[in-house]
Amino acid sequence: MTITEGYLEAPVFRLVGETARELGVRAFVIGGYVRDCFLGCPNKDIDIVVEGSGIALAEAVARKCHARVSVFRNFGTAMLRYHGMEVEFVGARKESYNRDSRKPIVEDGTLEEDQLRRDFTINAMAFSLQPEDYGALVDPFGGIRDLAAGIIRTPLEPEQTYSDDPLRMLRAIRFATRLSTPERQFTIVPESIRAMKNMADRLQILSRERIVEELNKMLLTPHPSMAFQLLEETGLLRQFLPELSQLKGVETVDGKGHKENFTHTLQVVDNVAAFELEAIAQELLHDYDAEGQESLRTQPNVWLRWAALLHDIGKPASKRYVPGTGWTFHGHEVVGARMVPQIFQKLKMPLNEKMKYVQKLVGLHLRPIALVDDEVTDSAVRRLLFDAGNDIDDLMLLCNADITSKNPAKVARLHRNFELVKEKMVEVEAKDSIRNWKNPITGDYIMDLFGLSPCNTIGQLKEMVKNAILDGEIPYTFEAADAYLRKVAGDTLGLRPRYDKN
Repeated sequence: MTITEGYLEAPVFRLVGETARELGVRAFVIGGYVRDCFLGCPNKDIDIVVEGSGIALAEAVARKCHARVSVFRNFGTAMLRYHGMEVEFVGARKESYNRDSRKPIVEDGTLEEDQLRRDFTINAMAFSLQPEDYGALVDPFGGIRDLAAGIIRTPLEPEQTYSDDPLRMLRAIRFATRLSTPERQFTIVPESIRAMKNMADRLQILSRERIVEELNKMLLTPHPSMAFQLLEETGLLRQFLPELSQLKGVETVDGKGHKENFTHTLQVVDNVAAFELEAIAQELLHDYDAEGQESLRTQPNVWLRWAALLHDIGKPASKRYVPGTGWTFHGHEVVGARMVPQIFQKLKMPLNEKMKYVQKLVGLHLRPIALVDDEVTDSAVRRLLFDAGNDIDDLMLLCNADITSKNPAKVARLHRNFELVKEKMVEVEAKDSIRNWKNPITGDYIMDLFGLSPCNTIGQLKEMVKNAILDGEIPYTFEAADAYLRKVAGDTLGLRPRYDKN
């Protein structure tokens, strides 16, 4: 089969082919670029495999096009940038593995041997760059057929492919999820699913960082639920995130069952993905740096997806059956928030502001819903805005996504009430600027006013002033806060100011 139009028109391909001929080697485009050509997806990452030295070919091409080449001799690869494309060169190779490592023993090989070591048939296709058969598709494993049928299949027996590199089990799920569209669902062949179930414990030789990298890519797909359903079906999920697996199932007592929380969680993750993409398209979401500088969000926030994935993680530990009432999960948001740092630490994820962001959203995810059910007071909205800060829009998006009842009338009512809460938030924020709230009373002012040294009393007084403002007892001004401070310090702690108001 020869590809004659569209796929190999960029000048870099002819340049690589001609340079390879001058060096007496054969070169091929291989992998994701070839796959994405047939899918009609733009791809500027080009992998070139060479029957010879990939580094030598890259350096020769770089000299011709006056490009800078980066060489990675330990890996036998080189990379150059050309007209907005990243072109990576590697020599064709064959690989063998030790059972306890995914680091291969590498030897020089032919194109066919290189294709055999690839993870999936759809990623093993290559285009020839030789002048005599330029654009010919080299597809020894039927990748083009599998691509058309929406099939994820390994070139070798799946047991060997996954034993060699267990990360490929996660990659299979990620590709099936990422490539699926409403028009065509990609599926993993049954023999691969069976191999994953039998070999799930092979994930233990992987670093947690590599697992999380794949999970992040799954979460950033339009429908992450497909990936996590497959992870649970194959037993892979229990290898690194058993807390999520524990949400699965329904317990029944006295004929009463509770919501199936695993399915609900995945629906919330999908809802968040859809809502966030819609909000980004409408330029409704913003991100904030460490200094609080605001910028328009243009890409999905993977940590928002993590918050959706973990929002009900505390339910198994808080589940109770109350006769006459049914199942309750009281306090699951508090339990879940406490679990977030443990999960992040176990998976070697960042324990910085990203973890704190996820923890905050998990801990607050019921608050807006509570406002929907109760009377929406200024003080309740003020406190929510204060606690959420700049993350309020993401919190509201998560809470909206959390409305998944099978009762259409209930869903419609909750969404209507939810809009009322949002309107009230806009009104309170415009009036009080709570999102950027700062206590008008500082610790230094309290120490100076009452002649105190650093002590717990200072924090207590600041907290009293803060609560009075957030509860609407006093206006959000220094004058009102100062008068309240003087009164409450005298009434509750017997403190008297050293000087009167100016």
